[in-house]
Amino acid sequence: MRLVSVSQNHPSNRDCSSNTPRIVCYYQTHYINGEFISILPLLQTGITHLIVAAFHINSRDSITLNDDEYDHPMNFPLWIEIRALQRAGLKVLGMLGGAHQGSFTRLDGEINSFEVHYKLLHQMVTDTGLDGLDLDVEEAMSLPSVIRLINRLKRDFGQAFLITLAPSANAMRGQENLSGFNYEDLEKAFSVEIAWYNTQFYCGWGCMKTTTDYDKIISRGWPANKIVAGLVTNPANCTGWVKDKPLKKTLEALKRKYPDFGGVMGWEYFNSMVRGLGAISLSLSPCFGSPGIFQDHIELLLHFLFSSYIMKAKITT
Repeated sequence: MRLVSVSQNHPSNRDCSSNTPRIVCYYQTHYINGEFISILPLLQTGITHLIVAAFHINSRDSITLNDDEYDHPMNFPLWIEIRALQRAGLKVLGMLGGAHQGSFTRLDGEINSFEVHYKLLHQMVTDTGLDGLDLDVEEAMSLPSVIRLINRLKRDFGQAFLITLAPSANAMRGQENLSGFNYEDLEKAFSVEIAWYNTQFYCGWGCMKTTTDYDKIISRGWPANKIVAGLVTNPANCTGWVKDKPLKKTLEALKRKYPDFGGVMGWEYFNSMVRGLGAISLSLSPCFGSPGIFQDHIELLLHFLFSSYIMKAKITT
């Protein structure tokens, strides 16, 4: 069943992946207390890419979006709104993997097993009309296998299909990491096929209170336009949340140092907080899933850093 129809002349088919800075939003929590969390307010922001999370290959015949089949009726509102975002020109990717392990183990190894499980992934992308995939490899996978996966996706869906990865910041410094393979080796071998890296500067892998951890990555030869600085949008999401003032200082410094700075990403949409709200507890959060809070977060970034570029391309309904 095809859930999203995207025409050949659809604005989302334009390849704007090299435009920087990017503002990337992850969207994994889709319901709170049985109520769907709308993403339509993102049409009023300068966000450039939405990443829907998280897809999991569970067996030889099962691929799910979080806990349910991606074409389950409860996901219909999500796909309807994704189509609206795509029609407005916003790129929508799907995140594969994450903390729920198994997807990449099933895509690793011998070719027959790969083909069986890749078929599920191929069908999901075809059905949903996603503009790309974000590979969040948080389990051991061999370098040849991740190259095989990226190569196959590009072959099947074309060069405009975006491939991003979501490594921890320490992985981009050549250190041991959750993925098992060396990201510098991957970039050397397959740079042209990878749009950018949603780099996680939180959970103890890095920090954005200063530019230090980002600078360390660039000093190893990484191009700044491919390193998107990953932030948590709420201290409840992981350690490493950075308050407004130090974040403003860091982002402004990065933009001065690296004119082609890759941008920022936020994990995640539903509980974003900003503008001096402080560390509000989960129970006291003003509104889980409040699009206004994430919109404030985006507007803050626009004001601090990106107004010269993003406001020209601001998405409107």
